[in-house]
Amino acid sequence: MKHERLTRARRKQQTRERLFEAARSVFLEKGLAATSVEDIVKAAGYTRGAFYSNFHCKEELLLELLRRDVDEASARLQSMVAERGDDMSSRAIAYYSRCFLPSDSFPLWLEAHLIARRDSAFRERVNALRHEQLEEVSAYLRANVVHGGCELPLPQDAVALTLMSLCNGLHFLKICTPQAVGKEAIQSLVGELISDALRQLSPEKRQDVKCTGVTASCV
Repeated sequence: MKHERLTRARRKQQTRERLFEAARSVFLEKGLAATSVEDIVKAAGYTRGAFYSNFHCKEELLLELLRRDVDEASARLQSMVAERGDDMSSRAIAYYSRCFLPSDSFPLWLEAHLIARRDSAFRERVNALRHEQLEEVSAYLRANVVHGGCELPLPQDAVALTLMSLCNGLHFLKICTPQAVGKEAIQSLVGELISDALRQLSPEKRQDVKCTGVTASCV
């Protein structure tokens, strides 16, 4: 059987993919600080030269992994845009279940935010990714809630920030005390919190609520 000869570009892409997979696995197992370049290239089956021909440092590779996580979540969210849930609660549960639960990248985001506290240039790039996520969630709310004839208790950007913060907090809880709350209980909690927020804010109160300075500065 004749093997297909890979082009140089295809070989480079294949090398990057293997480095991505190896780095992600080792970062999740050991953490960024405890992971060396040697750990990554050994897991990928390459040399240090292969790493440095693709990335300047571990932090750059981490940002690329986060970029991929954002793109994957965006693709899942886009597949939900045309769908219509019965109410805000069901939409919030669907968002958490299909855009957050499938990803195990949350520890990588935690490490990135810790690095960002000490590195302003890195912080700008992480915040740009978070802002992109917020824009995606806000667009989802606009398409599936506002256009569906529902009324939000706050401006949609603020609701998007609240929903993302809630989901991030639940991810943190799962990491710290995975035995504390099960998947079904968390889904119920997400739905109840969103539903309660809608019930508590009457139309009169909603008119008085103003959102000032909601940003994507998450660190």
